[in-house]
Parts: sequence; C-alpha cells; structure tokens
Amino acid sequence: MGWLILALMGAVTFLYGLSVHAALLCLLVKPLPVLALLGWLHDAPPSEYRRWISLGLIFSLLGDVLLAWPGDLFVFGLGAFLVAHLAYLKAYLSDCRRLAVLPLILALGVGAVLLGILIANGLGPLLIPVIVYGLAISAMLWRALARLGTDVTKRSALLAAGGALAFVFSDSVIGINRFVAPFHAAPYVIILSYWLGQWGIAASAFTQKPR
Repeated sequence: MGWLILALMGAVTFLYGLSVHAALLCLLVKPLPVLALLGWLHDAPPSEYRRWISLGLIFSLLGDVLLAWPGDLFVFGLGAFLVAHLAYLKAYLSDCRRLAVLPLILALGVGAVLLGILIANGLGPLLIPVIVYGLAISAMLWRALARLGTDVTKRSALLAAGGALAFVFSDSVIGINRFVAPFHAAPYVIILSYWLGQWGIAASAFTQKPR
C-alpha cells in the first residue's frame, strides 16, 4: 500500500506541475511512480525475469530524469530507454523463445509505420538514434506479444503485452508531438500511457513462477 501511495502522490503532483508549467516540480516528482514500482517489484517472486524487469525500470528512471532535465538531453534519455527496452526484451526471452510470426509481423508493421511518419517529417541528426530505438522497441513489443498463448502464465503474458503496447503508444505520441504535429494534450497522454505501460510490465513479474 505504501508504494501505491507514493506512486499516486508522485503522479498527481507531476500532473499538477504540468498544468501550471512548474518545470522544477516536474523534475523532482517525475521519477516517483517508477521508483515506487521498483520498490513494489521487490515483493515479486525472485526470478531471472524479475531481475531484468528491475534493470529496465532502473534505466527508465534514468531516462525520466534526463528527459525532464532543463536543456535538450533527448538523445541521452533515448539511450537510457533503449537499454530499458533491451532489458525488458531479455526478460521476455527468459521464459519464451518461440518465433511467433504474427506478433513479429505486427511489431514490425507498427515500427515501420511510425518510423516512416517520423522520417518523412525530417529527423536530421536524430535519424540514426531514432531508427535504432525504433528497432529496439519493436523487438520488445514482439517478444512481449510472443508470450501470449504459450505455457507462460496467462496473466503475466497479458500484463506484459498490454504494458508493452501502452509503452509503444506513449513513445509514438512523443515522436508525433516532437517531430510531426505538436498538440496541447500530448504531455498528459504521453505520461499516463507511459505509467500504465510500466505498471503492466512490472505487474507481469508477480505471476511468474520462481526459477
């Protein structure tokens, strides 16, 4: 319950900071929801899966700070989240290695459409970093979806897949808002879907069998 209260306090305060354009307040409280997830995740059954998810949350924390820091640290934040997605990818591979052609096609299609939109609007020096990041998050989505319908616990597979989809949606809105067509509600849509995605990914570790 304590971790939930910390997460809610951080989320509500951050949303308030967004609404009044309090950049320092947002910087201070933005990491709290993911930090709370890390603390909560400590109560999950010990497993290789939990270790990799924990590492992903740690690098997500770093990415949160870098993206909220005054000045344009977008590339560094992108790098931190790249490592986070690779950690989640490794977690999903720890209990499922089937090829899963349909999830692969879906993930590649989503990645290709988004990258196509961003590249068409010009990425400049960010072209290569964004392409690499797009490949990583597409691979993470593929492996999350690949766990569905296997001997992986159904609840874990559903939570991880839902979390991965929410994360991809959040990143897609970031790209569209930054490079294509900025819109007023974007910061709220981005952060709420991001937190939902991280919660789903973290919660999936609670239905894992210890290994």
